[in-house]
Amino acid sequence: LFSFGGKLYHYSVPVPYLENEYLKIIGLFLIHIALLWVMIAQYQMQNSWRIGIDETHKTELRTNGIFGISRNPIFLGMIISVLGLFMIVPNALTFFTTLATYFIIQVQVRLEEAFLTKQHPVDYPKYTQKVKRFL
Repeated sequence: LFSFGGKLYHYSVPVPYLENEYLKIIGLFLIHIALLWVMIAQYQMQNSWRIGIDETHKTELRTNGIFGISRNPIFLGMIISVLGLFMIVPNALTFFTTLATYFIIQVQVRLEEAFLTKQHPVDYPKYTQKVKRFL
């Protein structure tokens, strides 16, 4: 919206009292930390990395490294990233994007948990007792 002119930005319903430099700096920090976090998680997944649920290939359950802190570090990074975006550009559009991202990820996580419970019936339930869903 900024690209098409400043007047269009007002249609995104900005939240002026959240527009300050401290929140922008925190938002930028969160986005960069989230990017690094996601890159580490993708690297540590190695051959287990898939987009979506792949029922044709059995993958190894990753429980060490960053997966010893969070069962869903990539999704956590995505949530933190959109939260950071909202802090940088606080308006109704980024707020609802943050909410939608959070709820869609919640649905996807539960689908993946059901799949992983079927694929790893002994190890995955033990893992869920040790490591939290996000943090």
